[in-house]
Amino acid sequence: MCGIVGIIGQGRDVVYDLYEAMLTLQHRGQDAAGIATFDGILHLKKGIGLVQQVFNRKNLSRLRGPVGIGQARYPTIGRGSPEDSQPFYVNYPYGVAMVHNGNVINFVALKEELQKVHRRQLNSSSDVEAILNVFADELVHKSSSAFSADDLFDAVGGVFRRVQGAYSVVAMLGDGSLLAFRDPLGIRPLVMGRKETMTAFASETVTFDFLGFENLGDVSAGEAVHVSTDGRITRRQISEPNHHPCIFEWVYFARPDSVIDGIGVLEARRRLGETLAKRCREAGIEPDMVVPVPDTGRPAALALTEATGWHLSEGLIRNRYIQRTFIMPTQTKRRSSVRQKFNPVRSELAGRKVLLVDDTIVRGNTSLELIKLVRQAGPSKVYYAVYGSTLRSPCVYGIDMATRDEFIAKDHSEEEIERLIGADRLIYQTYDDMVAAVAGGRKMNFCTACFSGEYPTPVTDADLDRIAAERNSAKPYPRT
Repeated sequence: MCGIVGIIGQGRDVVYDLYEAMLTLQHRGQDAAGIATFDGILHLKKGIGLVQQVFNRKNLSRLRGPVGIGQARYPTIGRGSPEDSQPFYVNYPYGVAMVHNGNVINFVALKEELQKVHRRQLNSSSDVEAILNVFADELVHKSSSAFSADDLFDAVGGVFRRVQGAYSVVAMLGDGSLLAFRDPLGIRPLVMGRKETMTAFASETVTFDFLGFENLGDVSAGEAVHVSTDGRITRRQISEPNHHPCIFEWVYFARPDSVIDGIGVLEARRRLGETLAKRCREAGIEPDMVVPVPDTGRPAALALTEATGWHLSEGLIRNRYIQRTFIMPTQTKRRSSVRQKFNPVRSELAGRKVLLVDDTIVRGNTSLELIKLVRQAGPSKVYYAVYGSTLRSPCVYGIDMATRDEFIAKDHSEEEIERLIGADRLIYQTYDDMVAAVAGGRKMNFCTACFSGEYPTPVTDADLDRIAAERNSAKPYPRT
């Protein structure tokens, strides 16, 4: 899972717009950041760290050009080393730089094919390098000395045929134009915006709100969009869409002020809170107060209190200078960061029955640490309500949540999980209620693999074992 952006304009540098756009997408990736621009020469800066750590006034000033792409990275395989940072670039044919959001399932097979058959050496464990080289390999077979939009779309069709998994992509081409495409399943989001002579692509609409762009809607599943240097937009449906957007975007990952595939994230989380309120009523609990686990749990907690009449309290204060714990590279870092990230308000919680509202439980370790932390404030009871359903299966499409054997719900009942995390009562959202709440009356076929175990692409036990081995063997790259 990453945050990507691409901007093309006329007559002025776009680097500062790219930088600000990436700040709006920082929640999607905290491991590395990079920007490439083009003014007849490719300018590239990327490195390990947050956006504000990688870029400064000096290196931004040299990233000149009216077109550029950027990414905030969250690694799902590899060490997250500098070699894995995006954008990636190949100079033949024509010159192509690329960023992506997602995960390629057949990465290993593609890497072997590209190296042995097509003599393309891949130097990283970043799957966008495989997508880029497949795209370049498809494009190199075009005989003309200059490519056309038709050539680009044909090459994207070749990517769709050869690359399996989830990927939303923005590419900057050697003629100064921009190309964006989204895989036929549309698992990862990609939206398009416009302001005056500028066109942009981004992972979430919040980027357009911040930059003052008009939201032109989503790039469709299986669609490619080319924007020429004079601003002409050409769109083509390359592959028959089989749209399965990731439901976890609405449950946890996306910002609440974004709209993904026509569904507002904030509104979806409020509906999740409303349906969770019914489950809490059925459980027979009567809390003195409802405390959201900030920040993701706040919209659902607010809706839950409105539905029940219970009191909402900001009983947990978040340290906003601590990164998102879910996407930290190791479980040790996630657990230690809970106490750095949250502080309970003793005057609010002492002697009271507290209902904590959270998004999901993965391994249970973070929930356990959080409940321990809250109990230090002296509540009489700690209930734990989760507006996502039980997580049971690993994501192979770009979210590094857990391997098969790590999910606490895999081998434990709700009652056992309740005891393991130390809650006086645990209330889970049901799977059907979760799906219905996010859809909000729309007819949607979500990817719910992490909840249901049903993958929209062929996934074998061998695939899951390989992914588990990669994630278990990878050691986080040290930061300086």
